[in-house]
Amino acid sequence: MSLSRCFSSLGCPELSLGEVLALAERQAVPAVELRALGGSVELAEYFAREYGTPEGLAARLRDAPVRIAAFGASLRLVGSTAAERDQLEAFAPWADAAGVRWLRVFDGGHAADASDLAASAETIRWWRSRRQARGWRADVMVETHDSLFTADAIGRFRAAVPDVAILWDAHHTWKKGGEDPVATWRAIRAGVVHVHVKDSVSRPSARHPYTYVLPGDGEFPAAPLFAALRADGFDGPVSLEWERMWHPYLPPLDEALRVAVERGWW
Repeated sequence: MSLSRCFSSLGCPELSLGEVLALAERQAVPAVELRALGGSVELAEYFAREYGTPEGLAARLRDAPVRIAAFGASLRLVGSTAAERDQLEAFAPWADAAGVRWLRVFDGGHAADASDLAASAETIRWWRSRRQARGWRADVMVETHDSLFTADAIGRFRAAVPDVAILWDAHHTWKKGGEDPVATWRAIRAGVVHVHVKDSVSRPSARHPYTYVLPGDGEFPAAPLFAALRADGFDGPVSLEWERMWHPYLPPLDEALRVAVERGWW
């Protein structure tokens, strides 16, 4: 079974929506997740400026050969701000019109302790109340980003906040949590709808104690993880999160996508 390849527009934040879709089509990637367009992470403002209304965006995407897997919001479940909640709500009508199922949010917090879990549950209750009241179809998926960096923490989160979809950053649980990605996958797979992958070496960079590198140039054990995903028939997006917006030392996304395919990494 082949993986459902995807990439994040964090790797090409300066591009327009049309240019992102063209890049995906050129690289034979069937789906993209949108975090930044035209140099901004405020997607609702970008869409309003470029397409006017959610219906206008839907018309632009109607015949596109590339689908939108998710919109990336800035909200953190722990410590969410009014501005973050407003941004998430603003995304929802555009997502529904464009047939986008998932709105990515972050976990937030530090330790997935009782305080973090209570705050997460409160934010999810707020979202579910707003979603039901407005009749939105798009729902949130929670990225394992800040406090959810081990299988145990993710398990505690899912027990405290049932039925929440997980976007698993496989590099994060491997590098920060020190876990074998295959073992983590086996422990959390029931809740995962989307996977982020990337590669790195154990050399400090400006923002991390490691440095991101082209797929296949680093230490991330991609082959056994991808074999496990295929064996389990995982059909959600497996997305190259090429964070060039935050790490400008990275080569262009176009090169990373080409290399990933040439090396059979993806």
